[in-house]
Amino acid sequence: MSERYRVGLTADCARPDGSTIFGDVGLDRLTAAGLEWEVMPDAEGHELAADVIAGYDAVLSFGHLRFPRALLRAAPRVKHIARFGAGYDGIDPAALAAEGVVVTTTPTAVRRPLALSALTLLLALSHRLLDNHRAATSGRWADRGAYRGTGVAGRTVGILGLGSMGSDLVGLLAPLGVRVIATDRSGNTERAAALGVELVDTDRLAAESDYVVVAAALTESSRHLVDRDFLAAMKPTAYLVNVARGGLVDQAALTDALREGRIAGAGLDVLDPEPPSPDEPLLRMDNVLVTPHALCWTADFTAGVATSVIEAIIDVAHGRRPAHPLDPRVFDRWRRGD
Repeated sequence: MSERYRVGLTADCARPDGSTIFGDVGLDRLTAAGLEWEVMPDAEGHELAADVIAGYDAVLSFGHLRFPRALLRAAPRVKHIARFGAGYDGIDPAALAAEGVVVTTTPTAVRRPLALSALTLLLALSHRLLDNHRAATSGRWADRGAYRGTGVAGRTVGILGLGSMGSDLVGLLAPLGVRVIATDRSGNTERAAALGVELVDTDRLAAESDYVVVAAALTESSRHLVDRDFLAAMKPTAYLVNVARGGLVDQAALTDALREGRIAGAGLDVLDPEPPSPDEPLLRMDNVLVTPHALCWTADFTAGVATSVIEAIIDVAHGRRPAHPLDPRVFDRWRRGD
């Protein structure tokens, strides 16, 4: 480790004193490990300037800023991008690997909070929680019979993306008496079989599911995974739940499908863009439940993710392989001095 290993924190979720919207993320552990840290100036748009990050060895990225190859090439001191979370949209792993930059995420810490968020929205939709809340608070008790939910027993839940969070959701659904089908880009039939999940293509998943849960990673190939054709194939009684990334869903197509009653409703913790425009129609629909990309932000989430990301920074700073690198070969190359 260099004598003055410096960590820059992105200002999108952190204040100058190091406090964050997530709460205490354990920055004192960086200090105790001999690392210096400070919150960088706020980024203009979604990308930091090279002269802002040039003086750091590592960047702790709280939000979803872009880190293109040209930026890291112009700031060669930076050797580690540590994401506070599991997503890495805005980061091209192969491009950063070519620049010798280690990218780490916190998939294990995020898995259960995200799966619980998906289940929360699914159950809220199945019981028409928001409709019943509005009826009670507006004094319309006589209307309560109009908001009977569909329930989940015997229904089919389709999970788009059987990765870490999608797999964890399967376990949470197991006691509820549902059938689970899924897509999996890795085609891991052994994992699916162990979970008791049938792997299907997206067409079948759309057509057979009573609840579709979007749990995939956002990449160029998965953008608008849920498009007009997918929505057209869904049952008119089906619900869509998205806790992954807003860009996985064609938002205009979803708006049309909801307006026209081609699907029953949606539960969305993510939108595209974020924050949405004040006149975003999804915010005003009675059959849509929207939360501000924060439903999983529990005390457990903060504790788990903070521990994981801080450990990754300390490990890399001290020449140890971090737990969750996107490409382990990068760390091995620069550790050897290649």
